[in-house]
Amino acid sequence: MGNIMDYISWRGDLSFEQSQFNEVDNLILACFSYVNLDGIPAVTKQKGIGLKKLTEEFMKLHTMKELEADKSFIRLAPFMMMEMAKSVRFGKCVVRNYVNDIVTEAEQQFAAMEIVLEDGTSYVSFRGTDDTIIGWKEDFNLSTGVVPAQKRAIEYLQKISEHTDGMLRVGGHSKGGNLAIYGSVMCKSAHEKILEIYSNDGPGFSREFQELPEMKEMMPKIIRIIPEYSIIGTLLEHEKEPVIVASSSKGLLQHDGFSWEVQGPALVRRDSLNKTALRFIEILHKWIDGMDTEQKRLLIEDLFATLQASGYENLSEVQSGGLKSLAAMVKRVEKFAPESRGMMQELLTAICGGWLEQLQADTKDKLSVLPLSFSDKILEKF
Repeated sequence: MGNIMDYISWRGDLSFEQSQFNEVDNLILACFSYVNLDGIPAVTKQKGIGLKKLTEEFMKLHTMKELEADKSFIRLAPFMMMEMAKSVRFGKCVVRNYVNDIVTEAEQQFAAMEIVLEDGTSYVSFRGTDDTIIGWKEDFNLSTGVVPAQKRAIEYLQKISEHTDGMLRVGGHSKGGNLAIYGSVMCKSAHEKILEIYSNDGPGFSREFQELPEMKEMMPKIIRIIPEYSIIGTLLEHEKEPVIVASSSKGLLQHDGFSWEVQGPALVRRDSLNKTALRFIEILHKWIDGMDTEQKRLLIEDLFATLQASGYENLSEVQSGGLKSLAAMVKRVEKFAPESRGMMQELLTAICGGWLEQLQADTKDKLSVLPLSFSDKILEKF
């Protein structure tokens, strides 16, 4: 199967008049917002800049060596932009109203852009988080209440709807999917202009938000897409049933939209979440349901401190670290008070379930991280 890069090669010669907008176009434009366009003034303006010219300006600021040195899952976004610029389908796009700001003292980032397609419609793309542990922590922090980036999403969409004549699609990946839904629901003046809202493995919302009349009104326009091993996309509450898609990656790395499999104009379907993802959902609700905001905050701090104990910054590095990563995290969990230890070891095993299964399959001793009585066996190897 191919991915979104292959799709641009296979179907990039078809205009939107020849082949209407589809879910793969959505994923491409959601991932496009991961490109760092800082330093290109024209892209911040209402007039904007054509994609071909934008790509030329981007390459004046960045070298191929610099781009190839990036090891995060968003590293492919600039290369995708280059291919988009050469295609008939995306080559005449205009990119405008780009913002990239730090919005709180906690250094939460808000970034978004408007991409005007040749058919006159716009895709408002909210940037998500990358695959750093800190990035995933920001996704989890959405469970503690409304975050500043959500308020910025309303303001941004208000501005776009006031200055754009065409109809809108709104979307994003990861946290960007959450912002797309939140901004669209809460910006009432944009409701009539919005055609569709795409959340690509984005976190959900509180029960109170789900019950708002504005959410009920916009529900038919929401399209929720998650991979079969979804962690971020199953956080919090979701009223909308998801489209479950295949990924070429394993475990946590299925969050990467570039790994989602494409066939023709559609993402490849799966019938259900896999058993490890379902187990994570069960365990997360077991511990978090009923917690107040402060208890959730402390739980998130402990969980991500444990992941950071692996010594890596990116989840892809944690996964590739194998037993060494696991041993470091087990040591960290052993320092928790007894009343917290069981909760943390269950959550850690659930969130890392996909790669732990692979690790066990690759290890002749069939090591397990649970219960902690197994930790001595793991640590013997180091």
